[in-house]
Amino acid sequence: MPNQNSLQTEFKFSLPRGLVDDQGKVHSQGFMRLATAKDEISVQKNRLVQDNPAYGFLVMLSLVITNLGDLVEVTPDLLENLFTYDLAYLREFYNRINQQGIASLPVKCPKCSNDFNVELELSGESFATP
Repeated sequence: MPNQNSLQTEFKFSLPRGLVDDQGKVHSQGFMRLATAKDEISVQKNRLVQDNPAYGFLVMLSLVITNLGDLVEVTPDLLENLFTYDLAYLREFYNRINQQGIASLPVKCPKCSNDFNVELELSGESFATP
């Protein structure tokens, strides 16, 4: 179990549909790290984003996705091939880990007082019972 004082900076995700590469292979398991100020600056300096601001999120994803299946590199061009459902999933996942800083919450059972973690759900609210 990680130290309570340590900050988790990388989070595992699983795309609902998966990214299909040029060879037809589906890549769905990956890791995303927390975004940094440097990432934000890199996105703003990117020429593609300056020409088309809507491209900014793909550039940001390419910076923070550290692993996606067997892919050697995750680029904005590659991410253009995401299904819209997977892009929406990644947008919500990105927002959740970067705005909240964690993908799970420590909770205490009101009946037995046991401590445990509840993973946050991507949509709706999560109700946990031990």
